[in-house]
Amino acid sequence: MAIIFDNGETSFKHHNTKFIKQWIKQVIQAESKKPGDLAIVFTSDDYLLQINKQYLNHDYYTDIITFDYSEFPLVSGDLLISIDRVRENAELLNIGFDNELYRVIVHGVLHLCGYGDKSDAEELNMRSKENFYLELIPLA
Repeated sequence: MAIIFDNGETSFKHHNTKFIKQWIKQVIQAESKKPGDLAIVFTSDDYLLQINKQYLNHDYYTDIITFDYSEFPLVSGDLLISIDRVRENAELLNIGFDNELYRVIVHGVLHLCGYGDKSDAEELNMRSKENFYLELIPLA
């Protein structure tokens, strides 16, 4: 089991990757699954837009794209996160950058655990789970 961080084509590096790794493991275990191999890749808007077009046929910016390689009970995958989107969303929502980054990370991890967000009910459940797991950490 390994959780790795990659700054992709950006210069962004999070200051507390050890904490994030421990928190992700806690989330996965609380969902009755086991941590597998996860890559968290910090990217730019432009790069993530390119991936969104190429792999998902979506022509719009997004904060995260999750590629799921999980095989029950192991949770594995790639989380591609636009630091530009996270920064802009944090400003728009008037919350700290880390708060928004953690929300995006846990959103991706929950997708890897099997949660969807396409219907209203799924989205409501996803938000509830995000809020629950965000309450487990001291947010900046």
